[in-house]
Amino acid sequence: MNGDDGRARGKGDARVDGDSGRPHGKCDDGRPGGKGEEGRPRGKSDDGRPGAKSDDGRRPGGKGDDGSPRRTDPPAPRADDSSRRGDDVGVWDDGLIARRVSENAAAAAAEQAGAREARGPGAQPAATLALDGPLRSRLDALRELVGLSRARLDSKTLAEAGKVLDEAASRRRLSGRHTVVAIAGATGSGKSQLFNALAGVTISETGVRRPTTAAPIACSWSDGAGTLIDRLGIPGRLRRRPVQSPEAEAQLQGLVLVDLPDHDSAAVQHREQVDRILTLVDAVIWVVDPEKYADAMLHERYLRPMAGHAEVMFVVLNQVDRLPGEAAELVLDDLRRLLDEDGVALGEYGEPGAAVLALSALTGEGVGELREVLGQFVAERQAPARRIAADVDAAASRLRPVYTTGRRAGLSEEARDEFAARLADAVGATAAGEAAERAWLRNANRACGTPWLRLWRWYNDRREPPTGRMRLRPPADEEATARQRVEQAVRTVADRASAGLPVPWAQAVREAAVRGAHGLPEALDELAARAGLPPGKPPRPGWWPVAVLAQASMTILQIIGGLWLVGQIVGFMAPNLGVPVLLMVAGIVGGPVVEWSCRMAARGPARRYGQDAERRLREAAAGCGRARVLDPLASELLRYREVREQYGKVVGVG
Repeated sequence: MNGDDGRARGKGDARVDGDSGRPHGKCDDGRPGGKGEEGRPRGKSDDGRPGAKSDDGRRPGGKGDDGSPRRTDPPAPRADDSSRRGDDVGVWDDGLIARRVSENAAAAAAEQAGAREARGPGAQPAATLALDGPLRSRLDALRELVGLSRARLDSKTLAEAGKVLDEAASRRRLSGRHTVVAIAGATGSGKSQLFNALAGVTISETGVRRPTTAAPIACSWSDGAGTLIDRLGIPGRLRRRPVQSPEAEAQLQGLVLVDLPDHDSAAVQHREQVDRILTLVDAVIWVVDPEKYADAMLHERYLRPMAGHAEVMFVVLNQVDRLPGEAAELVLDDLRRLLDEDGVALGEYGEPGAAVLALSALTGEGVGELREVLGQFVAERQAPARRIAADVDAAASRLRPVYTTGRRAGLSEEARDEFAARLADAVGATAAGEAAERAWLRNANRACGTPWLRLWRWYNDRREPPTGRMRLRPPADEEATARQRVEQAVRTVADRASAGLPVPWAQAVREAAVRGAHGLPEALDELAARAGLPPGKPPRPGWWPVAVLAQASMTILQIIGGLWLVGQIVGFMAPNLGVPVLLMVAGIVGGPVVEWSCRMAARGPARRYGQDAERRLREAAAGCGRARVLDPLASELLRYREVREQYGKVVGVG
């Protein structure tokens, strides 16, 4: 029956065991017998009860490809499951704001995953991967960044960030006590030999036939890594266990080693498998040989794009036994130079980065050093978190052009004032103020002018139409000019607001301005009609009655003096020209003097009246432009500011 680690039980044939690579029917020490590795009779469960069930109590699920019983474990969670299920850890939805999942829900999901991985009454649930606070904060910020950006950026741009979130959530639900390390290399580099040397037994086939490795093979040094291997899509028939050695198990406890097909294989499906698994493993060992260590495909397709993953990379120069004398050191130095040109940080002098080693998998030279370095690397249990952090860095680096340009962005007060001034000019606020001032002066002149002058003006008004008054409706050419001014003002403020923004956000700002400009000229016309000159005559100041009384007194003096002179002419009164002439001259001169004085005194109030009318119209035009154009622009800029803040958290910058 199939146990927890995928080994076939019950048959004593000579087929290679599904996980360990040992012939069936032999114990760990090679003795023939009818017991399994744990010393239990085959055909019994872990607690010794007979039966045809596997260690976890489930019925066998048929036969595998090699004739061994097939595992009946539940299907492994796919990497994209977290994007479909709303109750998974790290899920981000299709809304504008990404939803955060509570820590309790995350812990519950992690416990369920650990319980599914546990096998048998003696097995312990695998501890889920725990991330430190800064990395969790960066993932949360990336999730919110994607949510805030979905309405402004296309799905293709956000696809990589979404994939990073999905893979991080998937990895967090799985074992944190295991580290998955892939061995990758070119054809003939000897990666399968190195895989066998680390396992201590021939697991992966080697030979001169190319390609030799057709499918990935997994080797686990401890139990509980089943779901991790399921995530890689490696079937049970390709899962192995190394030679049972207490020293080797203690040194590499928690390691899951995966031998990949050749990344330069002629078979397309082999390269596709390599590319897929490289995105899922925690670390990778790149195996190069003296002939192809400078291969352009390796450096341009893999090492250079993965330069940010240097802390979870090992670069091994294999087949150094073929290099005479100091040639191995020369090749190793040249390899370090190429890695430096690729941007791969080297872990030398205690600095974090990729470890570069030289060995020979055929002779065993340097393999012990690699095993020791690998054991320390696995014992730290930091590789999964480092891999996730490197993935976040890579996603943030590719998203940088759509979130930052290195220039200051925003809408200044100067640009706002200029926009308001342009709208005021479009509605004729200045002309309206001047017209209001003239109307006030005209009313003052009529109220404070001499009766004879007022009579003359009344006569002229009857003969000719009045001038200097506002028309209720401007002509068609003036309307077209005003509309063009409004459109020009909107374009200018949109260009000012979008300056310094990345292309997607600049486009969103311009679109918001265009939407707000629809109906703006008509709205400004209505405001101009409502906020223009008030109906009726302008208000009268308090000194107008005094001026009117003085003007009436001057008129009365003229009338009295004139009547007096007429009376003297007809002989009704005694001749005395001095007094009536003096009265008439006083009235004739005093009337214009009073009118001139009133005109001088009316300039200040008239100017203030015109300024008030212009201010009301400017404020009304500015309020209309703010509600229709500036507020939508400010909303877009605020959204961009929010995503910039989240992007800063993703890259670790305040």
